[in-house]
This record gives sequence, structure tokens and C-alpha cells, in this order.
Amino acid sequence: MAEKQTILGRIAQLTKADVNALIDRAEDPQKMLDQMVRDYSNNIAEAQQAIAQTIGNLRMAQQDYNADVAAIQDWGSKAQSASQAADQYRAKGDTANADRFDQLAKIALHKQLDAENEVKQQQPMIASQQSTVDQLKSGLMQMEEKLSELKSKRDELVARSKTAVAQQQVQSSLASINIMDPTSEISRFEDVVRHQEAQATGQAEIASMSLDNQFAQLQATGDDAEVEARLAALKSGGAPSTPAIDPTPVAPAIES
Repeated sequence: MAEKQTILGRIAQLTKADVNALIDRAEDPQKMLDQMVRDYSNNIAEAQQAIAQTIGNLRMAQQDYNADVAAIQDWGSKAQSASQAADQYRAKGDTANADRFDQLAKIALHKQLDAENEVKQQQPMIASQQSTVDQLKSGLMQMEEKLSELKSKRDELVARSKTAVAQQQVQSSLASINIMDPTSEISRFEDVVRHQEAQATGQAEIASMSLDNQFAQLQATGDDAEVEARLAALKSGGAPSTPAIDPTPVAPAIES
């Protein structure tokens, strides 16, 4: 009985647990709920064994009770039969057999009284065991409901945690591709491209400057040759040759 009371006390303690309050106080709610699910499952298994044992004892007691009830009726019938036989022998004048059957009737009545006493003693014990079984069954149902609640809470918490992690990953990804963010990958790549473009522009300008210098040198060479030719003409006493220039002024274009 002490073991049954212990089981009942544990069941009462577990079924009164406030899951939401425990979650609020837990550093890692998922681990806490996983542990509670394991504890509840273990306690439910122990409660089931205790209930099975208690029910088995109750059924044995009920069988004994029913056997004693049947014995009361059986010994009563035997006592009645023996008494009737004693009366018949006494009517015939057979006192010896009459006394013998009366003695058997008394023995049967003693057995009947013993069975009745057994029944009286078993009735409160059976009632107590039946009450314990009912409490254990009710507590077991409450524990199973609480276990279902715990599993539901755990699954909900895990799903919410996964959703939150996914949302954080999405937000992190969005932040990493923000082109306005100077620290983003795209912004840094854009800076690299701009530097490459600037370098290409500079190289193009350098190339252009080199080409202009070449043309300038070519022009300077041509001018030097013209100067030498004119100087030779002056030395020979002739007039230097000059290019023909059209003296007619060019009228400005009229816009339509």
C-alpha cells in the first residue's frame, strides 16, 4: 500500500506541474521539455506496472470473495441437507444417524460462518483496493494527457525555433546583399570594378597622350624640314615659297 501511495503522490505532483511556468524559467526550454517527456514516460511506465499489480491483487481478492460467497451458499445448502436427513432418521427412530447428521449440519454451519467472516473482512479491503485502482487509473489518464501536452509544447517550440532561425538567416542574407550598404559584398565588388575602370581609363589616357606626342613629333619634323627649305631658298637669293591662301573671308553659317 505504501508503494501505491508513493505512486499516487508522484502522479499528483507531476499532473500539477505548470508547463508554461517551467518553460519560462528554463535556460533551454527544448532540452527541459525533452527531459520532462522522458521523465513522464518513465513515470507512466512505472504507474502502469503499479496499476497492473494492484488490479491483479484486486482481481485475486475478488475471486476469493466470490469463492467465499459461493461457499456460504454451499455450506448453507449442506447444512440444510444434513438437518433434513437428521430429521428423517429421527422420525424413523434412528437416533444415532439423526445425531450424526445433525453434527454434520453443525459442521456445515460453522464453515458457513467462517466464510461469512471472510467475506466481511474482504469487503473493506476490496473496496479500498478498488478505490486505489480508480485513483491510479485517473492519475494515469491525467499523466498521459500531460505527456501529450508536453509533446505538443515541445513540437510547437521546436517548430517556432526553426522558423525563427530561418527568418534570421533570411534577414542576414538580405542584409548581405544590400547594395546601399558600404560593407556588403556587392558594394565591395563595385568598388573593385570602379578601380579597374579607373585604371583602364588612365591607361587609355596614357596611350592617347603617347599617340599625340608621336603626331606632335611628326609635325615638328615636318616644320623643321619646311624651315630648312625656306632657309636654303633665302641663301640662294630666291623668295621663300609660301602656301596659297584664299583671301576671301568665309561667311558664317546662317542657322535655319
